[in-house]
Amino acid sequence: MTPSPMAYRHLGGSDLNVSAVCLGTMTFGQQNSEAEGHAQLDRARDAGINFIDTAEMYSVPARAETYGATETIVGTWLKRQDRSKIVLATKAAGPGRTLEWIRGGPKGFGKADLSAAVDASLKRLQTDYIDLYQLHWPARRQPMFGGWQYSPAREGDGVITPIEETLEALAELVAAGKIRHVGVSNEHPWGVMEFTRLAKARGLPRIVSIQNAYSLVNRTYDLTLAEVCHRENVGLLAYSPLAFGHLTGKYLADPKADGRINRFADFGQRYSKPGLQEAVAAYVALARVIGISPAQLALAWCYRRWSVASTIIGATSLAQLDENLSAWNIDLAPEVLDKLDAIHLRHPNPAP
Repeated sequence: MTPSPMAYRHLGGSDLNVSAVCLGTMTFGQQNSEAEGHAQLDRARDAGINFIDTAEMYSVPARAETYGATETIVGTWLKRQDRSKIVLATKAAGPGRTLEWIRGGPKGFGKADLSAAVDASLKRLQTDYIDLYQLHWPARRQPMFGGWQYSPAREGDGVITPIEETLEALAELVAAGKIRHVGVSNEHPWGVMEFTRLAKARGLPRIVSIQNAYSLVNRTYDLTLAEVCHRENVGLLAYSPLAFGHLTGKYLADPKADGRINRFADFGQRYSKPGLQEAVAAYVALARVIGISPAQLALAWCYRRWSVASTIIGATSLAQLDENLSAWNIDLAPEVLDKLDAIHLRHPNPAP
């Protein structure tokens, strides 16, 4: 098979030209050492990937002992690169989660919190600027990370940081040259519309991306956000395209297989709902029929979805990374895409 050259796409309404595949780094500092992280970054760069995603709270699972480790590892690699050729994305942790070791516990996305978060990230990343600065999750009560129902009863005091105040804080960081563009993550349609509405009305930075979970077992984006983001020119950065390893099929063969799902108890909410294993089994069976690995099928589908600006892949070994990269060379036939849609309609979104 002749390797396909990496594609590059403009991210939303920005001037960022990002590779269609992005390297996620949340295993660095927990499951991967600095040397292993650097090896992954080198392999990704050599494959044409110019887009690196990280976050201040990484590595995952979030712990005081490993807080900031991922950005630090990315930073020691980044300082040896031509910075102008790397599109660097990171995220600010938001309120509502037990993360006291991060800035004393994030209070929201106001000026003081975001300023402190950016400065700390810049220091760890050993760079003067961040190309894409993302809000890791909304600063309001929303179903996230496996939650699936919005409830007004959980609103409490409502929006913890008004979105307009957040955009004003981000505008100051853009003006200072510390960040170039802004994005959201784990966001919902109302949030995207409010961010874009206020940016237009007030002349504030416009979000250019949304980083949400998106995979064969979680296509809620297609129903709820695809039209919004298309019309507002907000690019999707698809994370967890392998559903934390489920779409590799390894947990079908061995429910106790080594991986994040079994190593760390925090990831059960999204991937323990009824129907997941039946859906995965159907996708795995189709992959076997067409002669590719289940991981390649899941990634090849995601890589070329019209709605996806870039797919974030992660790995704990170079062998896994190579398999993920190999999926870029696979073009799925129309009849295969039809079969994937048919499976989805039989098993819709078992891991939202």
